[in-house]
Amino acid sequence: MTKRFIETDKAPQAIGTYSQAVQSGSTVYISGQIPLIPETMERVDGPMENQIRRVFDNLVAICDAAGGSFADILKLNIYLTDLDHFPLVNQVMADYFDEPYPARAAIGVAQLPKGAGVEMDAVMEIGTGS
Repeated sequence: MTKRFIETDKAPQAIGTYSQAVQSGSTVYISGQIPLIPETMERVDGPMENQIRRVFDNLVAICDAAGGSFADILKLNIYLTDLDHFPLVNQVMADYFDEPYPARAAIGVAQLPKGAGVEMDAVMEIGTGS
């Protein structure tokens, strides 16, 4: 099966040895996104809600570049340095997703790159006519 590497300047460029996303067949694997502003590669300032929204915006940009949307996401993984922010993630997520929601995991972690409080990755299925 042929792989296609997804890249967009509307999301942060990779800060390590990975691609923003990789498509194999109709499945797109989106790498973890932290709340970096694509134009400056600096972490967004302000309250945790700003970080969460920036991560979702970065994921939207990658979905768009792959030819999909949030409606095509099958699985979303959320990593938080403080699980007390879990209710806020749910609140913000409702602004970005419609029901039925994707499968999801929320995981508490000790630390994330660049001092981020949140990171998310996703698996998306596109081009299947669903």
